[in-house]
Amino acid sequence: MNDQRQVITNRVAFLEQKIPGYAAAMGIAGLLILWEIVCRMNIVPPLFLPAPTAILAAAWDMLTNGELLQNLLASMSRIGAGYAIGALCGIVIGLLLGFSRWVDAILTPIVYSIYPIPKIALLPLIILWLGIGEMPKVAIIALGVFFPVVINTYSGVKSVDPMLIKAAVTFGSNHFNVIRKVILPGSLPMIFAGLKLAAGTSLLLLVSAEMIAAQQGIGSMVLHYGNLMITTKLMVGVLLLSLLGLIFNRTLQWLERKLLPWK
Repeated sequence: MNDQRQVITNRVAFLEQKIPGYAAAMGIAGLLILWEIVCRMNIVPPLFLPAPTAILAAAWDMLTNGELLQNLLASMSRIGAGYAIGALCGIVIGLLLGFSRWVDAILTPIVYSIYPIPKIALLPLIILWLGIGEMPKVAIIALGVFFPVVINTYSGVKSVDPMLIKAAVTFGSNHFNVIRKVILPGSLPMIFAGLKLAAGTSLLLLVSAEMIAAQQGIGSMVLHYGNLMITTKLMVGVLLLSLLGLIFNRTLQWLERKLLPWK
């Protein structure tokens, strides 16, 4: 009797395909090379789109004279403080909203009524309340970060299996331990989704706030060189914001892999 062998093909192998780490760098490098070629061929005038090499030269000049570092540090202090305050408050309030029916009934309508308001529209009012200085900028960033985080945290808590909560309570866990050991780990994927969404929002609000009410910062620098039509230095600020966004995203992804090894 002849042996009959059947080859089984894994039709979902593409879902398990491993992508090398240099793939992301290849995409960015390809875009920069194409950009440089377009500028070298004068398809777009340098006033409207300077070449990456010209932007790099301008960035080096701004770095050596201290201008770039001064503006970067000013922006990083604002976004660091605002993001930390907004994220922490959003996670705490989101956990309470999802865990307590009373807190949910009282605060959820308030959260969803304020959330659609463009946060930058509140900046003049916040300046009136807090005065001219660093506090209004930090407050507007914290406010913009708070809502995506609190809504995603709330959704994450609601997605936790109720049987796990009932089992923890049955075995004698108090409310604090239920939140810390059951609800918080179960809602972490949604919390990180909110943190990533809030990272982009925080950069948008940072630039907007600095353009309106700041003497130093990346947003103020972009506005200044935009008014002077010095596009090379303007693009230094734009690419720096892009780099900060990428660093934000990669940092949160690394932290997510560390805290959620099973994902």
